[in-house]
Amino acid sequence: MIRIWGVRISFHPFFVIIMMASLMTGHFIELITLFAIVFIHECGHAAAAALLGCRVLSIQMLPFGGVAVIEDGGNITARREIMIALAGPFQNMLMVGIVLLLKYGSVGDPAFLDYIIKGNLLIALFNLLPVLPLDGGKIVQALVSLFAPYYTTLMWTYRISIVCSAGVIVFAITRWFAGGYGLPLNILLIGLFLFYSNVTDYQNIPYRFIRFLMNREGTFAQYAAAGSLAQPIISFPAKPLEPILRLLKRERYHMIYVMNRQGRILAVLPEQRIIGSYFKQNTDKL
Repeated sequence: MIRIWGVRISFHPFFVIIMMASLMTGHFIELITLFAIVFIHECGHAAAAALLGCRVLSIQMLPFGGVAVIEDGGNITARREIMIALAGPFQNMLMVGIVLLLKYGSVGDPAFLDYIIKGNLLIALFNLLPVLPLDGGKIVQALVSLFAPYYTTLMWTYRISIVCSAGVIVFAITRWFAGGYGLPLNILLIGLFLFYSNVTDYQNIPYRFIRFLMNREGTFAQYAAAGSLAQPIISFPAKPLEPILRLLKRERYHMIYVMNRQGRILAVLPEQRIIGSYFKQNTDKL
């Protein structure tokens, strides 16, 4: 484990094993090049996050990819999240452009340059698939969160990603039985990684939603300063607080209209009152 500009760079134990195995099989140059492409991709995410004021905790190199871990206090806007997600594939396309210039100038081995181009295109296109935790999945989740309630967005984007991840695993196993050419291990490992990651994140949705609620004070200040209109939420006196909070949208400020069965307004409450009552209610239960 090393640190560069305060960012921890870590390598999974199997990453080292794979590197050593590549020396024995004669594919070290190809493999180290591919992982260098992945590392630059993750550095793109990290650089964009740092420029947008987010704290980058680490860059982790895994046996079949990498991940830039960014501190998420629940207050990263959808716009910033999309820009950070796009920064990785942008780095890949930038590398493709540089290599094409080298080919045009007849600099370097053409076959090796073609390998770099194909590797960058493969990683960029794969990461743009609309499945979490890939970049494309994060972009879709951020866009949906602008229109749908945040809790609903988390629930359904992760559920769909779990189904898609399971589909990748089924595809790998089906291809093995149908083709008879051996189990496509790379596809199976990718499917297993995506499935495990999505199941874990799905189980952590309640904690992510709590972080979202804890940072709503900043949303109020932002929209109050801009003079934006609050979005109304209709509720009834006996309705539990949690279902009301699950209707909050990511970048909207809400006023809760408490109405009786006859349709008369009994009270108009800012969302902070509901959030504060919710936390107090749960604290009293402990």
